Amino acid sequence: MYGIVNKAIEELVIANFGEEKWDAIKANSDIDVDYFISNEPYDDDITYKLAGAVSQEMQMTVADVLTAFGEWWILKTSKEKYGSLLSTGGESLRAFLIHLPDFHTRVMLMYPKLTPPEFKITHVEENSVHVHYFSKREGLQEFVRGLLQGLSKLYETETKIELLQTRDEGSSHEIFKVTWI
Repeated sequence: MYGIVNKAIEELVIANFGEEKWDAIKANSDIDVDYFISNEPYDDDITYKLAGAVSQEMQMTVADVLTAFGEWWILKTSKEKYGSLLSTGGESLRAFLIHLPDFHTRVMLMYPKLTPPEFKITHVEENSVHVHYFSKREGLQEFVRGLLQGLSKLYETETKIELLQTRDEGSSHEIFKVTWI
């Protein structure tokens, strides 16, 4: 993953719990990186180690850490770093989700070494869609849930997010049903 991801985890921890907590998390993770460079690729293992260390230090499940980070990614990191790109997604949550499959195509112009996930949208209804999440990376479904929750907050739309299928149960990919109220 690119350094921007690890840097965003650092910013989330520092903003909510302070610099000392971040130092403890870094020490606990056994990662020997002083500073993450946003546009440099890093081994995925670093990100997983950081999530595990945050989980331990904050006494949260890794799933809760990933969900919180997904929300942070949308509401803070993406809004600050990619605000103009986010705004091209549409005027509503529904519109943004329908256009979600095209989003990483535009992001890849900025990060050419990116190995992005793929999204597919099906079952488009007036008040819901199914979001299919395909990725070579495993264990990030709760991050995607957090992204969806963050988008809901960004668009000020109350939603219900249900996981309909998961690779954890033998499926080929995750499917989330997003219903807005």
